[in-house]
Amino acid sequence: MEINIWQDALELESFKLVRRKPIIGISSNLVIDESGRFKDFWRTYVNEDYVTAILKAGGIPFIIPIVDDKEVIRAQVENIDAIIFSGGEADINPAIYGEEISERSTAPNNKRDWFDFELAKIVKEFKKPTLTVCRGHQVANILRGGTLHQDTSYANNMHLTHNQQSTPDFLAHEIKIDKDSLLYDILKKEEIWVNSFHHQVVKDVPEMLKVTAVATDGAIEAVEYKDPEYFFLSVQWHPEMMAARDNEDMLKIFKRLIKEVKE
Repeated sequence: MEINIWQDALELESFKLVRRKPIIGISSNLVIDESGRFKDFWRTYVNEDYVTAILKAGGIPFIIPIVDDKEVIRAQVENIDAIIFSGGEADINPAIYGEEISERSTAPNNKRDWFDFELAKIVKEFKKPTLTVCRGHQVANILRGGTLHQDTSYANNMHLTHNQQSTPDFLAHEIKIDKDSLLYDILKKEEIWVNSFHHQVVKDVPEMLKVTAVATDGAIEAVEYKDPEYFFLSVQWHPEMMAARDNEDMLKIFKRLIKEVKE
């Protein structure tokens, strides 16, 4: 009996040592299997760069599968220390922000839309450290009362090619960073170059948020809380693709997310 007690204590201590690395949730995506082997067969996935970036930054990556049960989502959030809202191919249903679908919007994935917004509400309630990326950036803006340009061509003077056909870490354009911002505090730079893989962009920013980075054509590239109660950074580009390929500036973003986790 005494041996078992000591063994249990050692196992518990070992668990604590491992657990000191923060668990970083990554919201997942759904994709239909197109191999033809199965009909209506869906897969849950995230791009590996999210996993790689978290590992490089010292965290434990944890993929959050899409479910349709609010209590399960709440349990998912309770069991992570911080979260990354990932990007994805499907446009957000514009009905969520009060608009009809335009001819340049792609078909929405309503199951993912419902999950992402429910997940975001619960994360906001728990005040978990949050990084949102691309589509996740757009979800964060809409949840708090913002809207989107359904295509960059609908925005005045937006002349850059924001939906690049290039390598993941290709530096597509420059962004200007507000010195009075969390992003500047992380990077210590007023100008950086980023990749770009999106055709929609934030239009109206809700009152509680402030724009902290813009592209040279005015596209909103980052937003943060005006009066933050917890770590929240929302970006339009894909820092995980750059961090996974040894971009030190982008890796700093993931390291800061992990640092913000309260022990």
